[in-house]
Amino acid sequence: MKRREFLHGTAAVSLGLTDALRASAAQDSGRKMLRYAFPIAETGFDPPQLIDLYSRIVTAHIFDGLYTYDHLARPFKIKPNTADGMPEVSSDFRVWTVHLRPGIHFVDDPAFDGKRRELVAEDYVYSFKRFFDPRWKAAAYATLSELKIRGLEALRSTSLKNKTPFAYDQPVEGLRALDRYALQFTLEVPQPRLLQVLAGGDLYGAVARDVVERYGDDIMGHPVGTGPFKLADWRRSSRIVLERNPTYREHLYDAEPNDDDAEGKAMLARFRGRRLPMVDRVEISIIDEAQPRWLSFLNKQQDLQERLPNEFINIAAPTGVLAPGLAKQGIQLYRVPASDVTVTLFNMEDPIVGGYEPEKVALRRAIGLGSNVAKEIRLARKGQAIQANSGLAPMTYGYRPEFRSENGQYDLARARALLDTFGYIDRDGDGWRETPKGEPLVLNWSTEPNQVSRQLDELRRTDMNALGLRVEFRPAKWPENMKNMRVGKLAIWSVGLSSAAPDGQPTFDSGASIHMGGQNLARFRNARFDEIYSRMQVIPDGPERLELFDQAVRIIVAYMPYKYSVHRILTDLAQPWLHGYRRPPFWNTWWQYVDIDAAEQAKAIQ
Repeated sequence: MKRREFLHGTAAVSLGLTDALRASAAQDSGRKMLRYAFPIAETGFDPPQLIDLYSRIVTAHIFDGLYTYDHLARPFKIKPNTADGMPEVSSDFRVWTVHLRPGIHFVDDPAFDGKRRELVAEDYVYSFKRFFDPRWKAAAYATLSELKIRGLEALRSTSLKNKTPFAYDQPVEGLRALDRYALQFTLEVPQPRLLQVLAGGDLYGAVARDVVERYGDDIMGHPVGTGPFKLADWRRSSRIVLERNPTYREHLYDAEPNDDDAEGKAMLARFRGRRLPMVDRVEISIIDEAQPRWLSFLNKQQDLQERLPNEFINIAAPTGVLAPGLAKQGIQLYRVPASDVTVTLFNMEDPIVGGYEPEKVALRRAIGLGSNVAKEIRLARKGQAIQANSGLAPMTYGYRPEFRSENGQYDLARARALLDTFGYIDRDGDGWRETPKGEPLVLNWSTEPNQVSRQLDELRRTDMNALGLRVEFRPAKWPENMKNMRVGKLAIWSVGLSSAAPDGQPTFDSGASIHMGGQNLARFRNARFDEIYSRMQVIPDGPERLELFDQAVRIIVAYMPYKYSVHRILTDLAQPWLHGYRRPPFWNTWWQYVDIDAAEQAKAIQ
């Protein structure tokens, strides 16, 4: 079935997709299949090349990190994954030694010439080195470079300077395989929170060198890991299919829910000791329009409505309670605050909205003060969000719900006064302000061609009209916007950022100059911010570090390279035959922990 039919015709949704699902159900009779949809297209499945959430959800289930998060513990608990026990850590947090569990194997692949390929310490050495290889243009390079792993930066510099291939075979002091199953990190500075990096299997899972060298530049489509699933089919921006990894190690369901977590304790009692994964197949559709995504769930073509679109909140869960009609069908409701923030990015190198001159700062601050976020929450988000006062997300270290800043204020009069004071006035009487030099002023705002974005854009247009600022929205697919924003080609873009770790430090990646082109999409530079950022990374949690967080927040609010809008409240719906679902707050792995009643599912599809 063509993608165009799915997006533009309800009949195609009801007939074409249903026929395909029936055929799939007949073919996979007796197998357990999880079906749901992504609202945004993936970019690929090679960890160093990723920056988007949805690709990382897939890679989190294919690749194995050394450590992982307990599925039921909240807010989080880190435990061994491929590691054999917790790391040995020096008293100054500079030397971390990890032992691997023997007997873990990669999924079979032609790259291994018919041999079973065991996971060894050298695989992690190679996988971490790949982020320093200029060939892959890794967005997460900046994050790992800040760990100051001894010797890796020198390897990268040599490759760049001499324009030679990265020297993977050259040993470095900071990242070594001590033996077949022991791995050691030696760092130039203390890293008290390195364990959270090692738990990021979606990016820092083990990749086999044999596989990368076989597939080369096509590696995005050939993910080969040791995790619970393997990629079975991929139709770019349309469909992703994964199947159970037949060589996956014996991994039994176990978890440690909080003492007051009745739901978690019930899940543990039901699934303890079950071999993972419990489903055989995961089918993901890419459906960027909200209505077809919602209809496919109602028509029982999806097992999970992940992130219920806001326009259907009052239908599905008015006042936060499941609607009676859905409750009668056995639909399950999950409603949690997201550890995320939505943000408008201003390219600091753009000739209109960028720059550090007082008038440029005034323009961005006026746009921020003139953005009616309360109206956005009420109308576009249907109450499913709270006002953001900084980029620190709920549930992360450093977030304080009582904190207030100018970022969270709506003050139209003050916004207009700022523009007037710094020379953004209407000189020709056409109703639109010009630049202080009298040149035309147009805000080029990049956006996506979907219903949610269109609703938000109309509110933004109203806000900017009230300021006398002309705005032109430029729609493009999300991956295209991300690619262009990373290289500084967009002026303004609004996007959601999700926390991938419990620490609040990654929030400030967006302001650190070392992350320019990666997490620092606004291309912001500030020497004082960089000093604060470097200091907060190496000291333990405590009052001094929290004070540094506050200083960093104040700098971002003052220069306004980012206008933070809301922290979202997420509502997920599950069909009655999906069991064990719980949304992770920071990590991306959950498919292996859910079960499907295949008989009930098949009956509903027929």
